[in-house]
Amino acid sequence: MANPEEIAKALETEFKDAVLDSNVKNSKFPHVVVEVSRLNDICKFLLNDDHMAFDFLSAIAGVDKGDEFEVVYIIHSYLRNHSFAIKTRVPRSGPRVPSVCDLWAAANWHERETYDLMGIIFEGHPDLRRILLPQDWEGHPLRKDYKYPKSYDGIELRRDDDNWPDPGDKELYE
Repeated sequence: MANPEEIAKALETEFKDAVLDSNVKNSKFPHVVVEVSRLNDICKFLLNDDHMAFDFLSAIAGVDKGDEFEVVYIIHSYLRNHSFAIKTRVPRSGPRVPSVCDLWAAANWHERETYDLMGIIFEGHPDLRRILLPQDWEGHPLRKDYKYPKSYDGIELRRDDDNWPDPGDKELYE
């Protein structure tokens, strides 16, 4: 079992400038932040290296940081009994990340969900389409600037009264 410091050090040694930041001591999810252009190489290393053996992708999540998006990958090794997180950042306009479906089959669903709710494009995904919302839904509801529609297909989605706050109102979430 490798500890978070050892995992981060191995990545920094193997990928030098591709590791932009790390937080392995004071974090619930020890992680490194990596260049998006090297994401697939880093994930392949984490999967195939005998000391790492990250054979399971638990989750992918998109985070709206305001001026950019962060994509977070939570990975686990059943063989070595350790977990770690990889993060990468992409611009808000035209966010693109390489797919990791060829490495972890579970990525298929996670990438589709992140695409559906955040609008992040996973290049090379075999079937990137909405998974939770209807195919003709406009926008991506987990973005901070998303404007919730009043209705969809004739169904009222929200009311305009004092008992039904606007979910797009930033003051509710600050």
